[in-house]
Amino acid sequence: MEYTRLGTSGLMVSRIALGCMTYGSSKWRSWVLDEDKAKPFYKRAVEAGINFFDTADFYSIGVSEEVTGRALKEFAKRDEIVVASKVYYEMGAGPNMKGLGRKHIIQGCEASLKRLGMDRLDVYYIHRWDPETPIDETLEALHDLVKSGKVLHIGASSGPAWMMAQALSTSERNGWARFMAMQNHYNLIYREEEREMIPLCNHEGVGLVPWSPLARGMLARPRTADRKVTSAGTDRSKLDAYSEALYDSEADWNVVEAVEKVANARGVSMAEVSMAWLLSRPGVAAPIVGASKLDQLDAAIKAVDLKLTAEECAALEAPYEPHGVRGFVIGETRPTGAAKPK
Repeated sequence: MEYTRLGTSGLMVSRIALGCMTYGSSKWRSWVLDEDKAKPFYKRAVEAGINFFDTADFYSIGVSEEVTGRALKEFAKRDEIVVASKVYYEMGAGPNMKGLGRKHIIQGCEASLKRLGMDRLDVYYIHRWDPETPIDETLEALHDLVKSGKVLHIGASSGPAWMMAQALSTSERNGWARFMAMQNHYNLIYREEEREMIPLCNHEGVGLVPWSPLARGMLARPRTADRKVTSAGTDRSKLDAYSEALYDSEADWNVVEAVEKVANARGVSMAEVSMAWLLSRPGVAAPIVGASKLDQLDAAIKAVDLKLTAEECAALEAPYEPHGVRGFVIGETRPTGAAKPK
């Protein structure tokens, strides 16, 4: 395994982050693995040298954090790993149980720590941006968590570049902790982040931690006869309507074919090629891998050692066509199809 700094911070993270949305309660999403089936993934990740684990309070409405906390206590040493969680989405009834107001952020962090069985979070993300709350209130609350020692570094997730720029400027002006990570939607099929967000983050020293690195499995297997993402992807993509909302362009399949051609020539899997390309991009620290099968996790680990040539990267990038914004809606209160465990 290779390691890198998260942005300009002193925090060292593995080049692959294990995404823990897949682990928690199948009552929340049918494709989620319950604890007994999830534990082998944490074990394999730790054995492979992965030290970066990404969860959120919203995943399985807290159960993912509980499963993650117990698994890491069993398989890893707390001081050697980096644990990240997130706050924003609705966690219960009542107007203060969602968003990025000071009350929800502080109580959200304390609840996450309790579920994880830990005394600190290494990275704490805002899961989305909250237009209803002044950015000053959000950032000061996050800063206070850092000063208290409950959070070491803060990060943000998908949103407009202008909001990220505003947040970085506000933190600098007030001497507050600044975002060290951007968890954004970025892969060979969706590269719109290269226009504004990624140049901003690279300039400001903010590390990139992309989600959906394989485009819901679309970049991991050949074009399907019906050309539907739900046919090409994992169990999650087949059962999650969000996949079709993210990847709905006919041109996307041209990128898939380019990946297949490079993979065949190299004698490796399409997943390895797609992940290797992402790992080679400027500013990318650790793509988030949400594996539901151990061979998916193994492919991501192998990709760390796969170095593509400039010619191969050019061939992979050539078929790309511009997209509309995908991956965030400012002010959304809950992702499409969300449901609480019963």
